[in-house]
Amino acid sequence: MSLGYAQKLSYKEHVGDVGMSEIFDTQHVLQQKIKQLAKMIKKSKHLVAFTGAGISTSCGIPDFRGPKGVWTLQRAGKGVPEASLPFHRAAPSVTHMALVELERAGILKFVISQNVDSLHLRSGIPRHKLSELHGNSFREVCPSCGVEYIRDFEVETIGLKETSRRCSEPKCGAKLKDSVLDWEDELPPKEMDAAEKHCRTADIVLCLGTSLQITPACNLPLKSLRNGGKIVIVNLQETPKDKKASLVIRGFVDKVMAEVLQLLKMPIAPYVRVDLFQIIFNQFRCVSESKYAKWSLRVTSVHGEKAPLPFIESVEVTFPERPELKTAVLNKQPFLLKRETLKSRPLHMVLWVNFSEGCGCKFISIDFPIDFEASTDDISKDKNIVIQQLRDIANEDQYCGQSSIIDRKVSPVSGKMVSTYAVATNIVQYHRLLHSKPADESELTEKVNVGQAKVNLDDGIAISTISVPSKKVRSELTKKVNRGWDKVDFDDGVASKKVRVN
Repeated sequence: MSLGYAQKLSYKEHVGDVGMSEIFDTQHVLQQKIKQLAKMIKKSKHLVAFTGAGISTSCGIPDFRGPKGVWTLQRAGKGVPEASLPFHRAAPSVTHMALVELERAGILKFVISQNVDSLHLRSGIPRHKLSELHGNSFREVCPSCGVEYIRDFEVETIGLKETSRRCSEPKCGAKLKDSVLDWEDELPPKEMDAAEKHCRTADIVLCLGTSLQITPACNLPLKSLRNGGKIVIVNLQETPKDKKASLVIRGFVDKVMAEVLQLLKMPIAPYVRVDLFQIIFNQFRCVSESKYAKWSLRVTSVHGEKAPLPFIESVEVTFPERPELKTAVLNKQPFLLKRETLKSRPLHMVLWVNFSEGCGCKFISIDFPIDFEASTDDISKDKNIVIQQLRDIANEDQYCGQSSIIDRKVSPVSGKMVSTYAVATNIVQYHRLLHSKPADESELTEKVNVGQAKVNLDDGIAISTISVPSKKVRSELTKKVNRGWDKVDFDDGVASKKVRVN
């Protein structure tokens, strides 16, 4: 759940029960129920997951009705709770990734979600196997041709309103709309129809982290009962549907799903996030002959030059072979540099792309050579293959920060060159949970220190987000020092202060 989304919603006097007390099964009872759930899933022929805000609390996203939920605090006059990291940088939880493993194994047939955080899509659930009943804060839709656009930034509006962008389909160009519902909006028929179809077919509807209070969505799991299906609820608070369920588990949803997959002998793969951005180089044509070339360099979003680029904090452009050229530090979007240099001399630039809060790696460097008097060839690679290769390397090396060019397009008329890059910006490991059986909650909240791991403990589950190890960071910083960085202070292997000597 996005805090921005909560603030944008229209006011509603009655939002159901909030601040309900949490109930915990005893350790013995919990283990018995987890074993029962694992057996039910193993025998299932058509498993459907129905998810709520409770599966995202361990991602740093507050829920609605829990003790520290958005509506609970608002009703107490305490305002909206603070998120532990930027909403757009939230990584999938153990539960999200467990569902991905079940889907890939052919057990999970469909996911129905009330969440708008896009974490099911980021985790790897195919779009055609997902109904997002209340929309997606990162998805825009073209009302004319129906094309969907998944963004790496949170769309600025809710309530199915027009946004500031247009459809990029050649024969369309209509104004896009956000996909997130406000209170008065009806559930989208396309999402609802698919959800109803799979609930009727389901032999198990697994309800995870949801209070099952918001209608009409909360009634969907009941449709499985008409054809002999069963409902399983994993939630720390009571729900109005508990009496209809064949099994109710009172425990942290991440712990339950981690141990279920362990019993099923299904390891949870790491999550590697890959982000895309573009470097646009434009050489301006001069009417008169000149020995100088005027050019610009822009680092921008793949969603358009005017779209925000939230995961990049700043860009530093250095000229290692041209000490007379001053380093450019671009601290604000748009990240734009304009210069004029000799045409006769090739230009070797190095871009230091510094990432924002929530990214596992601090920065990457990109060599960007330009020869004004020679033509540059286009590059075209399969985007999906490049992204998978980056994920494989990140998994193998156990750190993020790898990057690769996907394509380069050069306009022979204008001289404009657009290069698209992919970079692995986060890696999250889940395997430690599968090899530990904590006796109580205090052990669950113990920090796990791996490299420069940042651990989210909001729902009692430790997830390590692996960033660049110290030796890797020092290696990269050494390169910076060799290129003219005069002073670098270290704090656990991360650069905290940089001064350029010109």
